[in-house]
Amino acid sequence: MDLRDLYQDIILDHGQHPRNFRKQEQPSHFANGHNPLCGDRVTVYVTLDGDRIRDVSFQGRGCAISQASASLMTEILKGKTLAEAEALFAGFRAKVTGGEAPPTPAPLEDDMERLEPLTGVKSYPARVKCATLAWHAFEAALRGGATVKTE
Repeated sequence: MDLRDLYQDIILDHGQHPRNFRKQEQPSHFANGHNPLCGDRVTVYVTLDGDRIRDVSFQGRGCAISQASASLMTEILKGKTLAEAEALFAGFRAKVTGGEAPPTPAPLEDDMERLEPLTGVKSYPARVKCATLAWHAFEAALRGGATVKTE
């Protein structure tokens, strides 16, 4: 199997069967994200335990890339510290925009590898916003909740 086929299968699976697709009853943080370019909408719910992410989930609708990215993000961020989440987003953002990725701390290398299927969007600049929407909403939730737009 070609690596691109495997990546496409992962994106389609997460897009059609997103993990952690649910509203939390009492999240400590949440925020909405909207990508007006293609209509993606997401609400990210976060429950913190100190500086550790006890639970993270999302609801929304959009293209396979935005749904897959939100699904993978929630799987990867559960149990991480806020500093680890920040490092993962910095690395992910650099990879999808074609920028210089900061060194990934050793304990997070497997998590960065799990995000690899989404990095193909760097060849399609309009799709970068789809892949990063949930991550921007996650950051906004931690800053006090707001609606973020990727325009």
